[in-house]
Amino acid sequence: MEMKLSHGPRMRRQLATLYSTFHTIYSSSSFSPISHRFPSINSSPLSYHSFSHGRSLSFSAAATLPSPLSPTPSGDEEISGIPVKGSKKVLLKGMRYHELEKWVQSHGYRPGQALMLWKRMYGNDVWAHCNEELEGLNKDFKRMLGEHAEFKALHFKDMLTASDGTKKILFVLEDGLVIETVVIPCRRGRTTVCVSSQVGCAMNCQFCYTGRMGLKRNLSAAEIVEQAVFARRLLSNEVGTITNVVFMGMGEPLHNFENVIKAADIMVDDQGLQFSPRKVTISTSGLVPQIKRFLKESNCALAVSLNATTDEVRNWVMPINRKYNMDVLLGTLREELCLKRNYKVLFEYVMLAGVNDSIEDAKRLINLVQGIPCKINLISFNPHSGSQFKPTREEKMIEFRNILAEAGIVVFLRFSRGDDQMAACGQLGKPGEIQAPLLKVPAKFRVALEASV
Repeated sequence: MEMKLSHGPRMRRQLATLYSTFHTIYSSSSFSPISHRFPSINSSPLSYHSFSHGRSLSFSAAATLPSPLSPTPSGDEEISGIPVKGSKKVLLKGMRYHELEKWVQSHGYRPGQALMLWKRMYGNDVWAHCNEELEGLNKDFKRMLGEHAEFKALHFKDMLTASDGTKKILFVLEDGLVIETVVIPCRRGRTTVCVSSQVGCAMNCQFCYTGRMGLKRNLSAAEIVEQAVFARRLLSNEVGTITNVVFMGMGEPLHNFENVIKAADIMVDDQGLQFSPRKVTISTSGLVPQIKRFLKESNCALAVSLNATTDEVRNWVMPINRKYNMDVLLGTLREELCLKRNYKVLFEYVMLAGVNDSIEDAKRLINLVQGIPCKINLISFNPHSGSQFKPTREEKMIEFRNILAEAGIVVFLRFSRGDDQMAACGQLGKPGEIQAPLLKVPAKFRVALEASV
């Protein structure tokens, strides 16, 4: 493999993240999802651009790169401020409070100024996006911020409203890529913002539209936090207080571990956005090493996307299962949750007609979660273009729910919200011409899928 790299290890790390769209993420040697969809990988050279520097990276021939299942260092975990592209300014929302305090002191100002700034960015219903919104701060301090700091990580592009009141917000990033954030009002007084953690996703779950994109890049902590800030700024007057955050938008949150954990820390800070840790839920397709680390380092809630009761089905609909199968995943949760008191994991179960919604599946699911403190969300599948799946009928979802409830499991039904604007679970993103591959349907399910049409 020939590479023209002259910008050091950080550039190489960024290339590895970008290239993960075209690189298999699974350990099974029999699984090669890119072989028939991306022939150019093994023929003509490709060219990508480093988003943070705008420099061209050239390479020819495929080679073994670091697996994207390991958290990709982005270079901004250890900073006291993230440099803004094309300037010497730092992005304030990329810092935890102690980092902001240290940065403010480095410019000759008291820690108290940092707290006042923090509250104007995240608290007091200000959610400042510029110097002009920093009322009450010292003039010299504001001048320094104008010279050395930037407030906004995202640029608002559009907002779509579904018939049920769900809002989908489109944001443009500094490199021109687009992410989507969803705000879901609830009649019971709870309003949830669903944030994205990556542009696209490397996991290739077969029922997820975002997975068709492949992975473009990780979002920085600032780009994640700003989604919640923007949602409150834009919609609090209309939908009321946004009380919950779910990391269930575009991307696999634990694949972007460092930035997701930092963003969650900023969101739950009691001087800022003040979300309760138990009302910030981070979802995963099942990255076992990162799950272990998350349960040790964070008090936020964990959701695990399960979606099958056998390895055969999960290998197909969620190929990550080929690396961390159900025994490993559920055994890890059973072991780790023994060490956390009053903590329940949320299992997400997208119901796919004829695939995972039988009475036998319900009974197997009961046995699978034995010994794991948990709740289960049964989620209606949300169709999208190119999908080979169909949603389970409502009456069958209710029957499935009742079997679990009779076994003493806490279980909820989650029907579609925002699907008429492609804002529902599994519908976010916009795949391009090059897409992640659809996997071969196991023979025993071909008839079932055809019958469900």
